[in-house]
Amino acid sequence: MLASPLVSSSASLKITLGCVAAVALLAAGASGCGGGEMQDADEPTATYEVAVSKASFPRRQGLGESSKLKITVQNVGTQEIPNVTMTVNGLNYRTTEPGVADPVRPFWVVNIGPINGTTAYVNTWALGPLAAGAERQFVWSLSATQPGTRTIEYRAGAGLNGKARAVTADGGVPAGTLTVNVTRRPQDSSVDPATGQVVQKGE
Repeated sequence: MLASPLVSSSASLKITLGCVAAVALLAAGASGCGGGEMQDADEPTATYEVAVSKASFPRRQGLGESSKLKITVQNVGTQEIPNVTMTVNGLNYRTTEPGVADPVRPFWVVNIGPINGTTAYVNTWALGPLAAGAERQFVWSLSATQPGTRTIEYRAGAGLNGKARAVTADGGVPAGTLTVNVTRRPQDSSVDPATGQVVQKGE
């Protein structure tokens, strides 16, 4: 009768560790397939009344200048908004230059976006729940990179999944536009003696 082949203790250890690693990889794969939660996965299906109470952006800007885009949203309904959001279009454009790796180019560089507001969407920011009657302000620090007249479009939202919808009190879309003229020369600025803030002409 043939003797069973002998396996050294080191080889046995390698086999055992290999099995453990394989099981761990399978578990991780299963978790990756169905375990990761989407942003706002528990978002309720409902409609929430909001108002854009204020939106400001300097009407005249110079290339390379840092300017503040500020948009304030108010919850004018009776329910808490699960996740107040703001989508901004017009900060970028698509170049027609052939052969470029990324055709998206900025009209404005986002120096600083709304604090703790980054989402998986490049043009949408979220600032969390908003109680009835409360306000939340979105603030960006932007620098213009291209001269010309540009229009920025903005739209408030109530969530990221599309189930929570934001509407105005009359059922409309809480959105608006801001038109800016960017010149090649920096704008004149001064210091407001009352607040100490730097104010650009046309702001």
